[in-house]
Amino acid sequence: MKIIFYLFSLMSLFMVNEPMQLFDFARGSDLSGWNVVDDVVMGGRSDGRFKINEEGNGLFYGDVSLENYGGFSSIRYRIEQREVSDFKVCKIRLKGDGKRYQFRVKTDRYDRHSYIYYFETSGLWETIEIPLEDMYPTFRGRRLNMPNYPVVGLEEITFLIANKKAESFQLELDWIIME
Repeated sequence: MKIIFYLFSLMSLFMVNEPMQLFDFARGSDLSGWNVVDDVVMGGRSDGRFKINEEGNGLFYGDVSLENYGGFSSIRYRIEQREVSDFKVCKIRLKGDGKRYQFRVKTDRYDRHSYIYYFETSGLWETIEIPLEDMYPTFRGRRLNMPNYPVVGLEEITFLIANKKAESFQLELDWIIME
C-alpha cells in the first residue's frame, strides 16, 4: 500500500495540467460574448470600442472622458462557469499603448465585486502573467475587506482602463489562457 501511495505521489509531481484557453483572437472570431461597458451607465461620456483588427487580433480602443464624473471604459466576456482550481496564472499575449490597465475576474457573474490585477503595458508585444492568488476584491474602485480570489470558479473576465485622466487608449489582444 505504501508503494502505491509513493508511486501516485511521484506521478503527481510530473503531471502537468494542460493550459485552459479562455479566448484566442483571430480573423472571424465570434465577439458576440464580449460587451463594451463604459461609464455611460452612470452618466459619463467615455467611448470604448472592440473589434477584430486587420491582423486578426482583438482591439479594445477608444477615449476615456472625465465629463459627468466619468472615467472608465471596459470590455467584459461572460463564459459558462469553469473550474479553475488547478491553475496558478492567467497569461495574456497583448500589445498595449504604454498605459496601465486592469484585468478583472468574477467567480459568479452576479457578484457585485470583481477580483482585480493591474498591469502596465510597454507598447510592444508581450505576454503578461497574472498570479491568480494575488487578485484582490474591489467594488466601484474600493478594495474590500475580503480574501483574495479563491481560484475555484470563473464566469467573467474584464479588461478595464480607469487612470483618473482623460485619454485615448488602445489594447491589442492575441490570446488568454490559464496555466
